[in-house]
Amino acid sequence: MEQAFSIKDLENICGIKAHTIRIWEKRYHLLEPKRTDTNIRTYDMESLKKLLNVSFLVNCGYKISRISKLSEEEVYEYINSIVSDKTTVDRSLNSLKLAMFNFNTALFVDTLEGLRERFDFKTVFYDVLLPLLNEIGMLWQTNTINSTHEHFVTNIIKQKLWVEIDQLQKKSTNIEKTFVLYLPAGEINDLSLLFINTIILSKGYRTIFLGANVTLDFLKNLAELQNNLVFVSYFTLYPHLEDVNEYITSFKDEICLPNEHELWVMGRRLSEVEVPVSALIKVIYSFKDFEKIID
Repeated sequence: MEQAFSIKDLENICGIKAHTIRIWEKRYHLLEPKRTDTNIRTYDMESLKKLLNVSFLVNCGYKISRISKLSEEEVYEYINSIVSDKTTVDRSLNSLKLAMFNFNTALFVDTLEGLRERFDFKTVFYDVLLPLLNEIGMLWQTNTINSTHEHFVTNIIKQKLWVEIDQLQKKSTNIEKTFVLYLPAGEINDLSLLFINTIILSKGYRTIFLGANVTLDFLKNLAELQNNLVFVSYFTLYPHLEDVNEYITSFKDEICLPNEHELWVMGRRLSEVEVPVSALIKVIYSFKDFEKIID
C-alpha cells in the first residue's frame, strides 16, 4: 500500500527527532527521501521500516555510524541476535506499527501469536497492547494516522480478547459474586471493558457481559432478577462530565440500594470529577488497581 510520510510523521512514529533524521541523512545517507514540488521531504513505507529498525538498534546501544554501514540482511541479523523480554516487546511494537500502516492482518496476528508463545495474555496487554493503543492515540492527535488505522487495530485486539474470554469462561467457578459489565448509554468503545472481563474471569468469577450503550432501565430489570451483583462500567465520553455524579447517584438510588448491589466505575471521566464513593460505589483508576481490589 502506497503511503507517504513527512519527516514529522517519522519523528512521531519512531521517536527519533526530525533534526537527528536530517543529520543521519546528510552524514550517513541513511534515508533517501523524495521531494515535493515545494522541496518538502516525503518518505515511503520502506523508509519507515528502515528507521524503525535503526531506532531499535540505537536504543539497544549500537552507534549510528556502525548501523549505517550494515546491509539490510545484517540489520536483521543484529536485531534477531538481541534476545530479552524488553527487546522482544520493542521489536513486536515495531512490527505491530508496520502492520497497522500496511493494514496487514497476517503480520499483526502473527506478531501477537509470537508474543503469546512467550508471555501470558495480561503481560502482552499491559506491556505491548496498552502502549500501542496509547501511541495510536498520540499519532491520531498529530494527524499521522486516521480513524481507519485505529479501527483496524482495535478490532483485531477485540477478536483476541474474545478468544481469551472464551477460554477463561470455562474456568469461572466462583459463584460468590457475579459481575455485570456494561457501558452507559452513548458509550460504544468496549475494548477496555473486554479487558476488564478477562481480569474478572481470570480470578474465577462469573460475568455477564452486556456491552455498549446500555440504559439504566435495562439494568434495573436485571438487578431485580439476580442477587449479589457487582456492576462494572467504564466512562470514556459518557456520561458527560457535568452528568457523571447525577448518573452515579441515580444508579445508587435505583439499582444499588433497593437490591444491595454494587457499582464499580473506571475510565477517563473519573479523573476529571470528584465522585462520592460509598460502601456500594467504588471508583477505580487503573486496570492494575482493579486487579488488586478483586483479589
